[in-house]
Amino acid sequence: MHIDLFRKHNAFTMVELIFVIVVLSIVASIGSQIIAKTYESYIVERGLYRSTSKTELAINQIANRLRYSIPGTVVARQNTTGAIVPVGEITDNNYTVLQWVSSDVDSYEAIDSDSNLRPGWSGVCDINRTTTSNLKTPGSDLNLSSEIIDNLGGDLNGSYVYFPDGNYTEVKSGSSDEDIKVDLTGYTIWERYKLAWSSYALSIEDGTVAGTKDLYLYYNFTPRIGADLGTTKKLILKNVTNLRFMGNSKSVHIKICKAEQIGTDSNDTVHTCKEKVIF
Repeated sequence: MHIDLFRKHNAFTMVELIFVIVVLSIVASIGSQIIAKTYESYIVERGLYRSTSKTELAINQIANRLRYSIPGTVVARQNTTGAIVPVGEITDNNYTVLQWVSSDVDSYEAIDSDSNLRPGWSGVCDINRTTTSNLKTPGSDLNLSSEIIDNLGGDLNGSYVYFPDGNYTEVKSGSSDEDIKVDLTGYTIWERYKLAWSSYALSIEDGTVAGTKDLYLYYNFTPRIGADLGTTKKLILKNVTNLRFMGNSKSVHIKICKAEQIGTDSNDTVHTCKEKVIF
């Protein structure tokens, strides 16, 4: 039996090879475009996610501060040293600073121990026992307030008492237990009050990167309407493109917009905005 080990087989022609190469080139070109588009979409989506997350975190931090603002103390400035305007009287978008006085929530909600459930300050005064130099606030433990405020970097002496009619007065030294030392001469004394030891302010300023704007929070300065902002501040959000606010005596509407760079070119950015109404 004879076996032909050298049987002849037909091969691809040159035309067929060229045709296959052309087809593969077209497929590869289409595939690379799809991959490039997918990657580009991923970069944009990642940038949007980062920008949205940062903006959301910033506006929530601001809302947590603003929700404890004392009615009538929220004002705006065109810059950190400009004249103050009540937030309800803003007529244009030229204001870059939002400022307010916040009540002392930390010692208001704190208790000394299970055996002493009195808060730092109760928010209620006894009109019948209050004098022009001593606000009697039953159920309070001003010693606890003093300790908490000191730990937070403030001072009970120099804090302010705010009444519902908008009047306020400075706390004097010697306050303790249920007695807040103040000068109430000429004041209408209300049954309700709020204690404040710090003001806060949001300000858009030149950023850490040239040509950008950043959002800062000023804190631990005099709890008086329109007080100077001082120098204590922290960075809240970078690359802020817009800060807008409006409001009235009961609520404040804030809008923050941010740019997030997604490429080496400064124009390769995505933008997100967040809005919130704080009552």
